[in-house]
Amino acid sequence: MTRDSQKPSFQQAQIEFAAHIRSPESNPAPQGIEDRRLDIYRNLFFNNIESFIANGFPILKSITDPDQWTVMVRDFIHHHQSHSPYFLEIGSEFLDYLQNEREPLENDPGFLLELAHYEWVELALDTSTVEFPEAKSDGDLLDDCPIVSPLAWPLSYSYQVQMIGPDFQPTADQAVPTHLIVYRNRSMQIGFIETNATTCRLLELFREENQSGREALLKLAAELNHPDPEALLQFGLDLLLELRSKEIICGFH
Repeated sequence: MTRDSQKPSFQQAQIEFAAHIRSPESNPAPQGIEDRRLDIYRNLFFNNIESFIANGFPILKSITDPDQWTVMVRDFIHHHQSHSPYFLEIGSEFLDYLQNEREPLENDPGFLLELAHYEWVELALDTSTVEFPEAKSDGDLLDDCPIVSPLAWPLSYSYQVQMIGPDFQPTADQAVPTHLIVYRNRSMQIGFIETNATTCRLLELFREENQSGREALLKLAAELNHPDPEALLQFGLDLLLELRSKEIICGFH
């Protein structure tokens, strides 16, 4: 890095120190500081950031070559300009880096970004400050208007991300379109259910419009050109009961 002659010497020293700690390979050590001391700071800084990322993306780390993982974390530290000073936001910043800044490698698995997003969702829900809305807890799932929890996120992926790990790493020809609902309940527990595009659309209808369960299911039947809308109502009621049991449906208007 180049010196800024207009900055006071102590500020210039701080800038040089921070640049070196962040990327030792690209920025020389500031003068006058023993390398043994700098090495302590270098290791502390890297290990702290790496630990937060590893805790937020444990599956991604477990299936990545250790040397490649270290290079990826160092590249994130070097190049990414974080928008938040909070350690809890490191996961979000790392996901942003993966999606928008990192140069893909030839040996990257096709599911890398989807897996990273899926792992980030769990942390994001776990630390979310969003609260359940005040609403009636009792109601009729067909005749009243259900409320979908703001802590229930319908997600769609090209791969079965919930199954990926050291023993299952699908190739592109093994990709299976996957729909999930990841949610947090009132007991602060994170869970997920495998579902389908139709259920995700049903939740979308509840969020878009203030309508009863019956109205939403019949609208869904019309969109699907279902031959027997009344039969869909019974199936839909069973589904709504399951969603309410998991607090994905968290009350009624």
